[in-house]
Amino acid sequence: MSFPFPPGTNEDTPFFVISVAAQLSGLHAQTLRSYDRLGLVSPGRTSGGGRRYSMRDIVLLREVQRLSQEDGVNLAGIKRIIELENEVDALRAKVVELTEELAHALAVAEQTAATVHASYRRDLVPLRQETALVVWKPKPRK
Repeated sequence: MSFPFPPGTNEDTPFFVISVAAQLSGLHAQTLRSYDRLGLVSPGRTSGGGRRYSMRDIVLLREVQRLSQEDGVNLAGIKRIIELENEVDALRAKVVELTEELAHALAVAEQTAATVHASYRRDLVPLRQETALVVWKPKPRK
């Protein structure tokens, strides 16, 4: 479902009252209250305690209904699936964060290596492994 979000809001902004959320999800309002009590879908709350559902909550309500009706998963199983999906999402975000951190650390290491290489003395020349003796006499300083 494509929904035009008002400026300053997104799919996580809770602004649907329970009756609208029930209509959008195709469920009864009492089912939404039950899912909230079970911790399956936890909507935002107003200062007065009223439930406010986000678009992400509506999508989740539909998924709970699908898992229950089409796949025959009980509510405890659905709750565990949701928890595991949330954990996977968090781990994916952490992988992205660590990948970016690693890329930054590698860039810093490369820059540091380039700085060190630039500071090498240019009068030192590597020699091949031979059995020759090279004598170097520096020019006397004036």
